[in-house]
Formats: sequence, structure tokens, C-alpha cells
Amino acid sequence: MSILASIRKTIPPVHREGYPFIAIAAVLTLVIFLVSTFWGMLALGLTVWTALFFRDPQRVTPIREGLVVSPADGVISQITLAIPPRELDLSDTPLLRVSVFMNVFNVHVNRAPVTGRVARIAYKPGIFLNADLDKASEDNERNGFIFQTAFGPVGCVQIAGLIARRIVCFVREGEEMGAGERFGLIRFGSRVDIYLPPGTRLLVAEGQLATAGETMIADFAAQGGRDTAYRVS
Repeated sequence: MSILASIRKTIPPVHREGYPFIAIAAVLTLVIFLVSTFWGMLALGLTVWTALFFRDPQRVTPIREGLVVSPADGVISQITLAIPPRELDLSDTPLLRVSVFMNVFNVHVNRAPVTGRVARIAYKPGIFLNADLDKASEDNERNGFIFQTAFGPVGCVQIAGLIARRIVCFVREGEEMGAGERFGLIRFGSRVDIYLPPGTRLLVAEGQLATAGETMIADFAAQGGRDTAYRVS
């Protein structure tokens, strides 16, 4: 293996959305170095962090019909029953909701949790509370998706956080997507909620770490799963 190939394998690629931010940080770092070596080193650290924030590593998605994979890197911060956002027009009754919280050190490229058609995309402006708070699902800026699958519709909502001020969408309504494919990105700390149809078997627990496109969140194929007996604590 060549040195270049080894570097490419070790260092994950950066998503193109990050290029302007990295360039700005790099230029500012050079300018600051002309003034102060100490502050220049701090600025260099910030530039490196910016590049790491926008990293977009390859993922290996489990291939089996009926699996739901995590749409985001982070921690399973909450599992509860909740009514989906009204703009999605998904359900008037509570559905099983799994929330994945991303801190500023996680990969922020989001991936489709299921294979299916993007039946709806609904953006809603809002405020910027800490994304880990339960009311962030209602009050924060968000972008919601409905993925139509053979097992029913699945809701997926990108939620901006206290620091995140920009939600980026890569897809359009009507597109067909495979589980694990990139559909969006949230800049600088945020959360993604997944709303699952009745009868879905849950495969994760609160506090568990999740990897976008790889961690199995739920299973449609095993009907009569944990959600039918789930109770909000």
C-alpha cells in the first residue's frame, strides 16, 4: 500500500459543505500567525477541528429488508412515545420516537434510516434550544422527512441545536433512497428524531452510542416488538 493510499484510509474525507468553512479558518489562521504564534496555534487547532467536524467517513450499512439504521452519529438520548411534528402529517397518535443526539465532535452527515421513497420534506423555522431537551422537538428549527417503505411510513426529523444554525438537505421529494445513503447535514451540534410505525421491534436502548448508517435501531420484519409494550417512564 502506498503512503498516499495509507493516508486516505486513515484520514476520512471531508464533505464538500465544509470546504468554505475550512478555507476561512485556514486563512484566518495564517493571518493570526503573523501577529502571534501562540494565538496562531490556537487558531490552527480550531481549523483542524473544523475539518474534523465536516468529515464524511465511509460506512458499511447492514443489508436486510426491514432493518432501520441510525440516521446520525451520537448517543441514543431518548426513547419515548410522541406525536410527530404536525407539518409531516404522519400521525395524530403517539408513535415510538428514537432520538439521536450529536455533539460537536460527532460526524454530522445524516444518512437515510431505511430504504424507501422520500414522500415528504417539510421545513419549519424555530428557535435554537439545546437539542438534548425534550421540547426541542417542538420549538427548534427542523427539517422533517417521510420515507415511504414497504412496511409503512417512517418519519425522520433533523433538529437544529443551541450551536447548530444551519440544516442542509441533499435530496428532494420523490427520490428513492437506500438505507445508509446521505440525505443531509446539520452544522455544529444537533439531533435527529426517528418516528417508527406500530409493531416495529426496537433494537437499541437509551444511552447507547450509535453510528450513522451502521447501528441497527429497529426491525420491521419482527412484528409485535418492544414498542407494543413500551411505557413512558
